[in-house]
Amino acid sequence: MIIPLFITKYKKDITIVEKELEHLKNSNSAIVRESTQHLFKSGGKRIRPIFGMLCARFGEYDIHKIKYPASVIELIHSASLAHDDVIDVADLRRGASTIGSKWNNQVATYTGDYIFAHALLLMSKIENPIAHKILSNAIVEVCLGELDQIRDKYDFDQSLENYLKRIERKTALLIAIAGQLGAVAAGVDEAIHQKLYDFGYNVGMSFQIIDDILDLTSSEKDLGKPAGSDLHQGNVTLPVLYAMEDPDLKRMISSVHKEMPQKELLPILDRIRQTDAIDRSYKMSQEYLKKALDILESLPENKHKKNLVEIAKYLGKRKY
Repeated sequence: MIIPLFITKYKKDITIVEKELEHLKNSNSAIVRESTQHLFKSGGKRIRPIFGMLCARFGEYDIHKIKYPASVIELIHSASLAHDDVIDVADLRRGASTIGSKWNNQVATYTGDYIFAHALLLMSKIENPIAHKILSNAIVEVCLGELDQIRDKYDFDQSLENYLKRIERKTALLIAIAGQLGAVAAGVDEAIHQKLYDFGYNVGMSFQIIDDILDLTSSEKDLGKPAGSDLHQGNVTLPVLYAMEDPDLKRMISSVHKEMPQKELLPILDRIRQTDAIDRSYKMSQEYLKKALDILESLPENKHKKNLVEIAKYLGKRKY
């Protein structure tokens, strides 16, 4: 995926955040050092920290204050990935082996817990109580999202509302508070940092729907995992929900189970692609993106606002 050119302008600040993340290497436990390094080595574009940096530009920007919420959000995101891979019994993440497949799921679980704890330790460097309340509420919701994902596995009768709530907790929330916490750390007024939360929320919803589309339409090379992995792991996404409006196709999709060979999944994926499910899902993603851009339009002008527009469009219009 091509990274927007403007992001290179923030390379120096991203490097400062990366140095905060590297403190994970200081653990006395060799297995923790190795597993956390393995997780962070697998990549990541640091979209959430960049989001926080851009939103902080609405206030008094100081990277040595902004680096703490930016790092915290990235750590919580990484911890949730480690836990997600345990829930999904996934072997690959971004084309590399998961912690669970390289070690075991117990190591993966406790690595995620360790990263969560490190995030909370880092959060103690932020003195603003509003920031702590925002983060605490978010962690509660993220954990509920993990439980929702377990509950909804292979539930082919779940509602659209279930799906939307799940991706809100799984993805949209962390993008929303990444921007909001960056703004709070920069001393932005409440009315503005709340709008930045709403902006990030809608970007996050658009982003996750696009991710769910790409899981069905992209190649294994681009995804770093087999196409249709979400469905194979029992995660019912928006295109699948739309495709199941066809009773015959719903019967096919409902036959999916975790032991199903990949070759048996392929004709089901082909059938889904032949419906209007992908186009309808993309349309919903664009509706969220439009809401985000409308909110951004109402915010005060500054020279970094155009970069928020660009990152929103980048996240909401990816096609690999």
